[in-house]
Amino acid sequence: MDLRRDVTLGARLAVMRTGGLAMALAGDPVLRLLYRPWIDDPTPVQRRLRDATQPYASRSGVLVVATHALCRDLVRDRRFLVRTRSGGSLGGSVEGGRDPLLEPVDLSFLGMDPPEHTRLRRLVGTWFTPARVNAYEPLVTALAARLADEAARRERFDLVADVATPLPVAVIAEILGVPDDDAAAFARWGRAVAAGLGGVRSLRALRRLESAVVELRGLMGALLEKRRHDPADDLISHLAAQDADTDEVVSLAALLLLAGFETTSTLLSNAVAAMTDARGPWAQLAADPARSGDAVEETLRFDAPIQFTARTPHETTRIGDRDVAPDTVVMAMLGAAGRDPAVHTDPDVFDLDRPTKGEHLAFSGGIHYCLGAPLARLEGRVALTALAARMPGLHREDGAVRRRSLLLRSYQSLPVAV
Repeated sequence: MDLRRDVTLGARLAVMRTGGLAMALAGDPVLRLLYRPWIDDPTPVQRRLRDATQPYASRSGVLVVATHALCRDLVRDRRFLVRTRSGGSLGGSVEGGRDPLLEPVDLSFLGMDPPEHTRLRRLVGTWFTPARVNAYEPLVTALAARLADEAARRERFDLVADVATPLPVAVIAEILGVPDDDAAAFARWGRAVAAGLGGVRSLRALRRLESAVVELRGLMGALLEKRRHDPADDLISHLAAQDADTDEVVSLAALLLLAGFETTSTLLSNAVAAMTDARGPWAQLAADPARSGDAVEETLRFDAPIQFTARTPHETTRIGDRDVAPDTVVMAMLGAAGRDPAVHTDPDVFDLDRPTKGEHLAFSGGIHYCLGAPLARLEGRVALTALAARMPGLHREDGAVRRRSLLLRSYQSLPVAV
């Protein structure tokens, strides 16, 4: 990073922080979700957004929908796209490219509209069908059992570092065909990418992220070249056989690293955190670990890993009670939709017996429905089964640390004891 760019980005960050905080203190609920204390418990802010006129006009310039019905309509409506009419990103652009502060990582087809989105999704889609994912269940089961056994012997451990992270890292590394020696680096890169989602908070974080992307590009480029000459039964070999270029493979790898690792790690830690608090139903799950699938779906509703997604129309399009002008950013607050009382009774209670627990938008919807949903569900179900069967008395200890992110609601650490 050169000095001029460093100074320019640092100045922009300072202006963005100051301006955003001023609007948050003035009462803008969307901006409040970026700052403490509101970011630590977004539920009251989400409630206010649901109760507001829909869509809600933030002083930041974006519109927000927060009810389940309107979030569902937005993500399914093909008139709302993920690029502007000029092809720019919704996070803004600098000299025609991505804004490094608002969209620091190219997440492949998540940031594309058809036909490019369709082409790239088809390129990897066959590797994430329910049937193919189910073939990984023995691997996931063995990994989860080993990690749970090791954690139980320690009696006190960090759920994020010792179970929720190494499990999905090992699985996605296996799918991609990444050597075991690089799995630890995968975890480090994933954390760097996750920290930058929704925009970076400091130049230091931006440098870590950009360094991670450079290292990831190097690994994927070398592995892609190797698999072109020595193919194996893995996704990188499949991409090599399709003659995908290195840039596309690196972008796909970054996306799969996030979707296959960080969001699943977040799902597991959010599930354990919710079920082991004072009113949590961990004992209920421990009495019947086969109900782990119910626990996964209720976690996705109650504390969704991905809290929002964004779209824009290319022509004036109506949603809710408003006509939305072209290129206006509309955010669907998926986390708020999961607690909509119009759909879920007592939505702020984690309930394994909830009849509507599967009615959530945690995996978005429409053509951008999460490709990794079957894998996330499998890993979540298997890991929670392993933990509940071995640790009926699992409980939280002091010292949990949430990440400060509007987009990814996750734990940096979650100390627990058996």
